[in-house]
Amino acid sequence: MSNEPHVVVVDSPYGNSAAARGAAADFLSQHCPWADLDAVLLVVSELVTNAIRHTPGWWRLRLTAENETLAVEMDDASPELPVARTPDFDGGGGFGWPLVLRLAGHVEVGPLPDGKRVRAVWQRSTASVPAPV
Repeated sequence: MSNEPHVVVVDSPYGNSAAARGAAADFLSQHCPWADLDAVLLVVSELVTNAIRHTPGWWRLRLTAENETLAVEMDDASPELPVARTPDFDGGGGFGWPLVLRLAGHVEVGPLPDGKRVRAVWQRSTASVPAPV
């Protein structure tokens, strides 16, 4: 067995949220069967949908499994950091970022030279324990 990390990448314009969810589900079944599939797929959906909706250019989703860790990274062309906003129950959104923060074990956001990276991480030992609200 290799100690190298397992990685899958979905790039725009070749991907959409359905393709990203499918790639993530396949990846988790092979490399992270311990992960909460529903939580990870919801985070993937939110990150991809937000990148498509709010980014004027490219985006790249990367899932990495290494030892007891799963990382979902979304790189995109927008330097704008995600912000929580009041949810709009009339269809205006505002639910995604709080869901990402709640479902992932740890979330960090940082700048890239040509955009930003959102990184959501789950540890095997804490994968079934929801984050505090």
